[in-house]
Amino acid sequence: MFENIGLSFQGIWNHKLRSLLTMLGIIIGIASIIAIVSTIKGTNEQIKEQLIGAGNNVVTVQLNQNGYGYEFQYSDLPDGVPVISEQTRARLANLEGAEDATLYTERTYVDGLIYYQNTGFSGTLRGVDTHYFGVNGYQVYLGRNFAQSDYDDYKKVAILDQSAAESLFPGENPLGKTIEIRSEPFTVVGVVSLTSTYEPNISTYTEYYTYVGDDSGAVYIPSTCWQLVCQYDEPQTVDIQAATTDDMTSVGQAAAEVLNARLTVSQDSDLAYSSNDVLEQAEQLQQLANSTNQQLVWIASISLLVGGIGVMNIMLVTVTERTREIGLKKAVGARKSRILWQFLTEAAVLTSLGGVIGVLVGIGMAQVVSQLSGSPTAVSVPSIILAVVFSMFIGILFGLMPAVKAANLNPIDALRRE
Repeated sequence: MFENIGLSFQGIWNHKLRSLLTMLGIIIGIASIIAIVSTIKGTNEQIKEQLIGAGNNVVTVQLNQNGYGYEFQYSDLPDGVPVISEQTRARLANLEGAEDATLYTERTYVDGLIYYQNTGFSGTLRGVDTHYFGVNGYQVYLGRNFAQSDYDDYKKVAILDQSAAESLFPGENPLGKTIEIRSEPFTVVGVVSLTSTYEPNISTYTEYYTYVGDDSGAVYIPSTCWQLVCQYDEPQTVDIQAATTDDMTSVGQAAAEVLNARLTVSQDSDLAYSSNDVLEQAEQLQQLANSTNQQLVWIASISLLVGGIGVMNIMLVTVTERTREIGLKKAVGARKSRILWQFLTEAAVLTSLGGVIGVLVGIGMAQVVSQLSGSPTAVSVPSIILAVVFSMFIGILFGLMPAVKAANLNPIDALRRE
């Protein structure tokens, strides 16, 4: 085998220009496929980032009715929907593919609930647990985080995000200031901001509210203080941090199954927990993009067919040129299999070398396309391996007929050939 490979490289080197022209079809085909596949993969990752974000892979699971968010009627939990316990939260955090989970209650558009010096606040109020800021990628940049004693002692303390701080205390330091939530005084102990600097590509009104939400921001209080201001055990929402973006769908579905197993509601109520499967939306867009790009891959594959025909042609010429050499080898006892494998190896080496060069050219083409168009690319290692193996297969496939022809030559006739 190694002797055949050495002879193959020697033959390629002795006919450099002819070998290069023969490999050209393989090089162009492999390079085109690598460039297209790299662009497809980069586009798919961009779609994920635009819909999901490049930060903490959080999937939200909430109580829905008739497929839509449950409309809270300012009363206690609906019958058959229990409060989610800390034990259940821990179980959700330990699901396969999950890293952590948090429970919180929420009121949006709480105009009239929060005051500072007779100035109302129109934003979001959340009662959060100790895991909320870590799961959702927040860090405290001013003041402190909630301490366990805040929960245990029902301390009336609050944390603001940047938008809420600027809305309630423009140009002021909010730490130590008191805000009123339903006439209950809460002391501001901290301000948080997102650790991720990711900015999604927002092009529609719906996307704006998906990513930005209420521009006035949010006020956070300990979950144990929620009943002090809202008086009710309200439906809780669960945010689960998945280990990777690809785990978000499975983690969200598994969490919804765990929570739905605890429900004792009637079927007529149509109450159920479900996850906001943004990853499914990304996959739908990816499938739409892939269906178009796969057509380009098939078109590029035509050049591989042309390259294979070129390999067959040049190997037939090689057999003709080396007829006397073949006859001599057979005359001194070389078997058909030896001749067959020599020419198959030469064809495979020729196309494999073209495949390797094509991979390098394809990666370069992908980078050039990325620079010119501004679209991302991501090189796929499996596609590189598959491309080289496929090019070798083409060499064997199209080199088989010339190799068989060489192996079946009559040694007497071959030695007489001028």
